[in-house]
Amino acid sequence: MELKKYKLGDIAKIEISGVDKKSVDGETPVRLCNFVDVYRNWAITQKLSENFMIASAKETEIAKCSIHKGKVAITKDSETRDDIGIPAYIADDFDNVLLGYHCALITPNDDVLDGKYLNAFMHTRYIQKYFENNASGSGQRYTLSNETIFQIPILLPSLEVQKAIGNLLSNIDRKIELNRQINDNLEKMAKQLYDYWFVQFDFPNENGRPYKSSGGAMVWNEKLKREIPKEWDNCTLEYYLIIKNGRDHKHLGNGIYPVYGSGGEIRKVDSFIYSGESILMPRKGSLNNIMYVNDAFWSVDTMFYSEMKQPHCAKYVFYSIKDIDFTRWDSGTGVPSMTSSTLYSILLVKPDADSLAKFDEIITPLFLMIKKNEMQIVELTKQRDDLLPLLMNGQASVNYHLSHD
Repeated sequence: MELKKYKLGDIAKIEISGVDKKSVDGETPVRLCNFVDVYRNWAITQKLSENFMIASAKETEIAKCSIHKGKVAITKDSETRDDIGIPAYIADDFDNVLLGYHCALITPNDDVLDGKYLNAFMHTRYIQKYFENNASGSGQRYTLSNETIFQIPILLPSLEVQKAIGNLLSNIDRKIELNRQINDNLEKMAKQLYDYWFVQFDFPNENGRPYKSSGGAMVWNEKLKREIPKEWDNCTLEYYLIIKNGRDHKHLGNGIYPVYGSGGEIRKVDSFIYSGESILMPRKGSLNNIMYVNDAFWSVDTMFYSEMKQPHCAKYVFYSIKDIDFTRWDSGTGVPSMTSSTLYSILLVKPDADSLAKFDEIITPLFLMIKKNEMQIVELTKQRDDLLPLLMNGQASVNYHLSHD
């Protein structure tokens, strides 16, 4: 595959965004695609824009930084060298959406350069090394200068080959995004089911009808300060689980078992601390990031993990404590922190064992579908990332039909 070398600034228009997160009287309200949106996604879609923050901008900024299909955004400034130069393809047209501060917006010359290909090319190790060698700053902040972005070396095959490569990788990413959307819907369905059963108390009665709405007996529970079904009771979290301390992971080798911290998965290691259903609760840091796990895993020393003491209770407990604001019990003087005794003392509704078993039976298939989709996301991401260098250096070629919808 023949490649021609260009400087990015010769085949694309580059705009540096200065649009910050403020709303100023007299300016036009806009939505912002920010640094994190670019950093976390291969492509920026309409679905993602639902969560864009509201700000305001001047007309000159709107003209310069509006995002539209075919453009590419990159991160430009960060506290960490590895976080700059991360690209995302603008996959849809947007109304009144601007690229935010600490990013640059690239508009390819369509006669020479395909946006999807540019996005893929800028994910390669070749470009990552360029950014590592040319980022300026140290200590507190790293940045890509305007000149560094202009001088980015771009290797281009023919426009037809560019489009084939870009389409193939973007199609894989669309499948990844679709799985994420499906999981988002499944998670909402599971939460609605929990609310229906244990907040509204409209679980199926013996006739299959909603319990409370059909006149099921309710009694006042003084400890919970609310009415609950007559045959139910209250308990503390300690009734359902044993809380255990996580342990340091630095001595472990790389492997297949996920390591969880308060921010989520950190790495994969060769040992596990526990296998099975568990609720993970941060001991320090992001106290509200409660996680449900049903696999072999390792938990870091700033996390609590748990073993279930009762059958069929893990998913019920997860949803029962997931929306609690744990920061109100913060016992730390610096970094937010939590104690096991505080967690054990949390009051919960205690459904009868039969209701818990039925709920677990109904909700488990949703969790299994979510897990299956998560595994497909990992697989597809690996396929995309493994294909990328092979396509770019000509070791693999694209079947034209596979590169189109």
